[in-house]
Amino acid sequence: MLDLTLAIAHHPLIFGIFGIICAELWAVRPGQSAGTVQRVASMDLWYGVLAAAIIVIGFCRAIFAAKGWAYYAHNAFFWAKSSTFDLKTVRRYLHRELSLFVFLPIFAAAMARGHG
Repeated sequence: MLDLTLAIAHHPLIFGIFGIICAELWAVRPGQSAGTVQRVASMDLWYGVLAAAIIVIGFCRAIFAAKGWAYYAHNAFFWAKSSTFDLKTVRRYLHRELSLFVFLPIFAAAMARGHG
């Protein structure tokens, strides 16, 4: 029963992530409004929440469910799938941080000159 319960929890989260990615792709356009930027930021937050839940539930499935950890620990496809999902999530945040990083010296220079 635990295997079924974890699968039922895991699969809708995967579809949720897919929906969020589709919605972001549809929403992010040149010349978007401030409201759209805020909605995309909210979608990104939900993406992070769902991604964390998928990882936790996925590893619970691998450890506690029907096949057990011994099956997954040596399965190359399991690790490829896990690292692809993780890597995609990390790269998204790194891109966001890098794009915001350019503003640091601008804000620092303005602040040092008494602005703000």
